[in-house]
Amino acid sequence: MIDDTSESLQVSVVVPAYNSGTHIERLVESLLRQSMPATRFEAIFVDDGSTDDTAARLDALAAAHPHFRVLHTDNSGWPSRPRNLGVANARGQYVIFVDDDDWLGDEALERMYVCGTTQGADVVIGRMAGHGRGVPRELFRKNRFDATVANAPLIDSLTCHKMFRRAFLDEHALRFPEEWPRRLEDHRMVVRAYLLSKRTCVLSDYTCYHHYRRYDGGNVTARQLDPGEYYAALRKALDIVDAHVEPGPVRDRLHRRWLRDQMLDRLRGRRLLDAPQAWVEQVAAEIRDIIRERFGPGVAAGLPTMYRILAHLAEQDRLADVRRLAEWEQALRAEALVERHALAGTSLTLTVAAWLESDGRPVAAGRSGDRDLLVLPVEGLPDELRDVTTALVRGRVDVVARRHGAGDEVFLPVTSTVERVTGPDGTAHAVHRATVTVDYRTVNAGRTAGTWQLKARVTGLVRRLDVRLPLLVVCAADG
Repeated sequence: MIDDTSESLQVSVVVPAYNSGTHIERLVESLLRQSMPATRFEAIFVDDGSTDDTAARLDALAAAHPHFRVLHTDNSGWPSRPRNLGVANARGQYVIFVDDDDWLGDEALERMYVCGTTQGADVVIGRMAGHGRGVPRELFRKNRFDATVANAPLIDSLTCHKMFRRAFLDEHALRFPEEWPRRLEDHRMVVRAYLLSKRTCVLSDYTCYHHYRRYDGGNVTARQLDPGEYYAALRKALDIVDAHVEPGPVRDRLHRRWLRDQMLDRLRGRRLLDAPQAWVEQVAAEIRDIIRERFGPGVAAGLPTMYRILAHLAEQDRLADVRRLAEWEQALRAEALVERHALAGTSLTLTVAAWLESDGRPVAAGRSGDRDLLVLPVEGLPDELRDVTTALVRGRVDVVARRHGAGDEVFLPVTSTVERVTGPDGTAHAVHRATVTVDYRTVNAGRTAGTWQLKARVTGLVRRLDVRLPLLVVCAADG
């Protein structure tokens, strides 16, 4: 796939490093396994003033491997400056940012580079796998070779772990902010890149990036955030959107991402219940003010039911009711029943029924006139917020296969239906069904060797939740 006679350096891998210890070894090993020849890429490690043996460890790696380089700088305390230094010293046609505790798929650099050059892309996003971390899912349903914020869920992926054409970064002075506030530095850089890119590609048929959460607290962004700094940074991200996108449905959809993920999700379930009360009050006050000052009515209106209700409570400063809702949500579970399964040769047929429960009872809506109103432990909510007449028979269940030990996750092709079920008390709930018929040799573009756990992913009235199915698919190396 790659022309070995070319003298040009194709990719620069930029890695900020601070007190990495042995966590960096998986990344190093993955770089040494790359299918792209070592003469075609460089790895630039930027040591951010480490106080352990990281600097010496990196220098030894560079001495052993000519395509590894090390830059040393005084400690900045944040990845922005090391990443910017890496870009300033990069020589590749494309630059990819990788954190020191993450790693790459063996063919990641080659596949992403070929995609970028073939399609003339400014930005290439490779499929991600999460290891203790959440990663985008809907974005990677399929390959997308002309993705924009208007036609694809790009806004779901705002970490910087992507490949960028270096000339594009330089042309628009796309760098990570080093000044206060430092939080969400990748959001600000990446959303600006999306809005300036002439072509953005999403490579979904190969897992390129493995995103890892360190359980020793070593991830910089794992430290408890300061609400004032964090939401000042979020406002700056909103400023970038507002400078490039006219008011209307697209801007509302982009704003909605931050309202959902960086604001309302912090007021849900265990994240809220486990947090110190004083900190929660600060966060809730910041969220209230941003909703009131920055968001038009179309932002919250486009959210699923539970988020719309939570946005209303946050804007109204009803923190006690927010907590009641979090306690109810904490009890939510997805349940699933395998109604039929059969294996004929290498063809798997499967029918799954699934639904959402809280405290052992299906999430339900009560009938009021000609409307279904969601039953919740919070009083005084406007009926229009609780109205799920249409939503009750929407939603879906997907069947997802996750390969054991690899983090690969793929959607299986399904036919999905919804059944409205009325209980003896007159309330109604939704049962979602999915039927799968697939030749398992084609799973993950034919890379099926290993054991695959099947899960039902239920997108219902109030939440998207996974439940494991009591089925494993074991595929031999020869398919």
